[in-house]
Amino acid sequence: MKLMTTSRAVTVVAIANLAYFGVEFGVAQRIGSVSLFADSVDFLEDASVNLLVLVALALSRSARARIGMLLSALLLAPALFTLWTAWEKFASPVPPEPAALTLTGLGALAVNLSCALLLARVRHHAGSLTRAAFLSARNDVVASVAIMGAGALTAASASVWPDLVVGLGIAAINADAAREVWTAAMDEHVAARAET
Repeated sequence: MKLMTTSRAVTVVAIANLAYFGVEFGVAQRIGSVSLFADSVDFLEDASVNLLVLVALALSRSARARIGMLLSALLLAPALFTLWTAWEKFASPVPPEPAALTLTGLGALAVNLSCALLLARVRHHAGSLTRAAFLSARNDVVASVAIMGAGALTAASASVWPDLVVGLGIAAINADAAREVWTAAMDEHVAARAET
């Protein structure tokens, strides 16, 4: 029963993340937003993480620990993509459209908050795997609020900086989540080896 509940939650979260990736990526491309680009890549990464979690739920503790280590690398990927996008934005410092930035951030908040609430119930059911999915969703709620703030500040200042700062902040959050998941996976790996 616990595995079924975890599987169902992870499946819903994967589908929601994949769907909103398409929305956010399209808007990011249209308005030239670093923060939305960073967040859209994060939505794609979240969908991938949750699909990996779904596959790994039936595996042994040791195998789940190894997949947890892989997931830590996946959590780091959006941070690297964001750094590249921010570098490109420095060359062409045009602020994104504030209304589209704010509204897309609001949509992301609704999706991320729903996913975080679903995953909060099952975050301890499969060690580092569901912990990775939950941490990612929790961090995304913070990122969504920051994107909405960047939209408001961009409207007030007509500056590219709020979008850039939030994009780089999202990169830092993802890097920290990757570190947390790596640590949890290593602890799980050590515990699994001690059992054998």
